[in-house]
Amino acid sequence: MEGQELPYVLVDCIGERYGVYEDHVGFLKKRFHLITMKEYLENKTFLSKKIRAIYMWYHRPAIDEELLQSLPNLKVVASSGVGIDHLDLKLLSSYGVKVANTPFIVSTDTADLGMALMLASSRRLVEGHEMAVSPDTEYFPADWLGVEVSGATLGIVGMGTIGYKVAERAKAFEMKILYHNRNQRKKEEESAIGAVYCKKIDDLLQQSDFVLLAVNLTPQTRKLIGKRELELMKPTAILINISRGLVVDQDALVEALRNKVIRAAALDVTYPEPLPRDHPLLKLKNVIITPHIASATKKTRWVMMEEMAESIEAGLAGLPIPREVLL
Repeated sequence: MEGQELPYVLVDCIGERYGVYEDHVGFLKKRFHLITMKEYLENKTFLSKKIRAIYMWYHRPAIDEELLQSLPNLKVVASSGVGIDHLDLKLLSSYGVKVANTPFIVSTDTADLGMALMLASSRRLVEGHEMAVSPDTEYFPADWLGVEVSGATLGIVGMGTIGYKVAERAKAFEMKILYHNRNQRKKEEESAIGAVYCKKIDDLLQQSDFVLLAVNLTPQTRKLIGKRELELMKPTAILINISRGLVVDQDALVEALRNKVIRAAALDVTYPEPLPRDHPLLKLKNVIITPHIASATKKTRWVMMEEMAESIEAGLAGLPIPREVLL
């Protein structure tokens, strides 16, 4: 691009709480002229026609019709991660804007975290750590027990890339694997991991020792797990959510955990994030909550950034966009 002006790309901010990572800036600035939202709002008249892409790092900057109307030459939005529930795809399409995300790079780390939450909740690792470091602990009780993962039944709701990778890991623990999905996997894919398809989610819920949620958030999956579904689960079962917080009815979950309808829950996602500090989920001993860190490793976040840059470059060059999100 020597001798040519770099394309102008809108970002929320650099650094700070939600901004582009400082160690990503050098890579991006070799390819784009980065404009922060603050810079854009201070110089709208000049920049509105210059900006041709939006680099959306963890849902920011937020895109609404007002912003789209102000950017007449916008061609592509690259969004980090796999979820697209924060984007109005029909609205973007109506403005001729293409969208890309980074769905595949996050799957390995997310599956790893799903297994970590399963192990941590079943063996009560957080409670155990608190006991081990407490100044009040005088002895370790012999009857302080967890439950087995090896040989247990795992029910996976959503057998996409992430769900399948969880199943591959669970196979190494000799788990019996059930799954519920919009579409049944190919027989050879099922055989490779020893998975059994449950056409009805109720069958999976009733049989599973662990229920792991790995679905996209859609109108159909919003509050997919509510009071009825929780009551179908075994009283010894553990619910693990690595999808989106809104897939679970949190009020129903609180009641189920308080009343021992299920044994425990392990959540990487909630709504909102973070939860209000007085939320009842934060007071329960049989819950583990992590701060939405499924893809939070240095390597994955770097590759996400590279893939977003690649998508923007392709879109601006009129080439097929890798990982384009289609309506």
